[in-house]
Amino acid sequence: MFSAADLPDTLPVFPLSGALVLPRGRLPLHVFEPRYLAMFDDALKTTGRLIGMVQPFDGPKGETLHDIGCAGRITSFTETEDNRYMVTLTGITRFRLGAQIDGFTPYIKAQVDWSDFGGDLGKAERDPELDREGFLGLLSRYFEIAELQTDWDSLKGAEDELLINSLSMLCPFDPEDKQALLEAPSLKIRRETLVTLMEFALRGGTSEERVQ
Repeated sequence: MFSAADLPDTLPVFPLSGALVLPRGRLPLHVFEPRYLAMFDDALKTTGRLIGMVQPFDGPKGETLHDIGCAGRITSFTETEDNRYMVTLTGITRFRLGAQIDGFTPYIKAQVDWSDFGGDLGKAERDPELDREGFLGLLSRYFEIAELQTDWDSLKGAEDELLINSLSMLCPFDPEDKQALLEAPSLKIRRETLVTLMEFALRGGTSEERVQ
C-alpha cells in the first residue's frame, strides 16, 4: 500500500481523452505510440511504477490538460509480438498538475501536488445514502439504451466504492463528464453525478445539458 511518503514530486503524464482511473480502480490500456511505449518503459524502471492519467481538452490556445488527474500503478503488462503493450493500471491517488518539466523525454513530465487528496490513500469509501436497489434499476435502464452488458450478480454484491467507481470508469460518458466524476470530492457526490449523467442519457439530454 502506498503512503504519502512514497509519492514522487514529478510524474510522467499520459493525456488520454475519455480514459478514467480512480483510486483502487483498474484501467486496462492498449499502448502503441512510440513516445508512450518509452514512457511505460521508463516507469517500469522506477520503484512506484506510476503513470499520471490526465484528461486533455481544447482550450483557447489549443489542446491543454485539466488540473486534476489520477496516478495509476502499472500492476500488469504484456508485450505483443508487434511491440505493443497491454497494460493494467491500478489507481492510487489523485493529484493536482503543476508545471511541465523541460527535458529530453518524448512524453510529458510534470510536477504534481498530492496534498488535496490525502483521503485517496486511506480505506475504501462508503456511501451510506446509496439506495442500491434504485441505483441498480436506473443502471439497468441505462445499460439497455447504451447496449452494455455486465455481471449483475457481481454488481449486486460489490462494495459501495467498487460499484460506483467501476461504473464511473466503464460507462461511455463524454470526457468532460468523466472529469466531473474524477473531481467529485466524495463517493456520495460521485454517485449523485453518475445518477445525473445516466438520467440525462435516458432522457436524451445533450452533453452541454449534462455539465450545466
